[in-house]
Amino acid sequence: MPATGVARDPLVLVHYMAWYESKPASGAWGWHWTMGHFDPEVTGGDGRRQIASHDGPLIGPYDSGDDDALECQVLLMKLAGIDGVVVDWYGTSDFRDYAMIHRNTQRLIGRVKQAGLKFAICYEDQSIKHMVEAGRVTAAGGIDEAAKAMKWLDQHCFRDEAYVTLSGRPVLMVFGPQHFTAPQWPEVLAGVDHRPKLFGLPHLARETGMDGAFGWPPVSGGSEIPRETWLDYLKDLHSRETVISVAFPGYHDIYQEAGLHDRYGFIDAREGKTFGETLALARDSAAAIIQIATWNDYGEGTGIEPADKSGFRYLEVVQDSFGSGASAADLRLPVLLYQLRKSHGGDPLLAAKLESASKLLHAGKTADARKLLEAVRAGVPAE
Repeated sequence: MPATGVARDPLVLVHYMAWYESKPASGAWGWHWTMGHFDPEVTGGDGRRQIASHDGPLIGPYDSGDDDALECQVLLMKLAGIDGVVVDWYGTSDFRDYAMIHRNTQRLIGRVKQAGLKFAICYEDQSIKHMVEAGRVTAAGGIDEAAKAMKWLDQHCFRDEAYVTLSGRPVLMVFGPQHFTAPQWPEVLAGVDHRPKLFGLPHLARETGMDGAFGWPPVSGGSEIPRETWLDYLKDLHSRETVISVAFPGYHDIYQEAGLHDRYGFIDAREGKTFGETLALARDSAAAIIQIATWNDYGEGTGIEPADKSGFRYLEVVQDSFGSGASAADLRLPVLLYQLRKSHGGDPLLAAKLESASKLLHAGKTADARKLLEAVRAGVPAE
């Protein structure tokens, strides 16, 4: 596998949602697994839990604060050849589930750095809009609230060697922006020493004062988006001067089935062809950074994380496109590690062996890790 810190052009990042809560870990199933409609306590004939998604994670619905799940996910990324994550982040406020997402983000960052990967933040400024609408803060107070979040990023992320930079500046994506206008961003960033390079969605970036744009699956109007339409979208994106490119496996949200609202749209995965094509276009563009959208947004059906129906398909495409030094068979090892961690029953000897296997995987020694994990699974001593 590539040595830690070796630069590669382009940088391949994956957008990550840190908002999942599971009953075993957090005491209840969070909204993003249920969306107020589905019940993960109900299982189908295959033993899989009912969740708010057309597909489900191969390891089952997990908790974003579960260190075993984070270990599995980060190792999968590393073995696939993904360079790091872009964490979807709502700030530091104790409102809705923002504080929980903030805690989970910090746990994830620790795991990412342990694996020698990089990280960046995608700030959801809609969090301030929601706080203003709920009467939690005033419009002026919303600027102060966002400024506090930016100062936290400045102190804990922007100066970190593992944080993603472009032209010497930390990269900060803003999903939208959906709240702040161009004249307000200087106020939001007034207390920041490490001035970030701001990226917004293509249709909003210029008017909101962003430095560049990042792509996203172009759904709208609730209809199916033909291949020709999203190809034109990507062509327009790549024609811009400062962009973060995007690759996506498709788009198939669950919002209508959950009774929330009409679906946003649909992009056919085409048995993996859509991801392969968008990733190739991103790789061949002039963009220095590719963002895969997403790792695990199950509600919108954009995840590339190993899942019940799609299996390891998408990570194998990343391997084929960029190379990691690992094989497709190696991708199964973090999942096996996770399963064994959940089933070892607290046996300290087995726990120690699994920790050794984890260290081997982090070091890229997949053959040794496989031997140890298979021995633990079989219940026989490993040499």
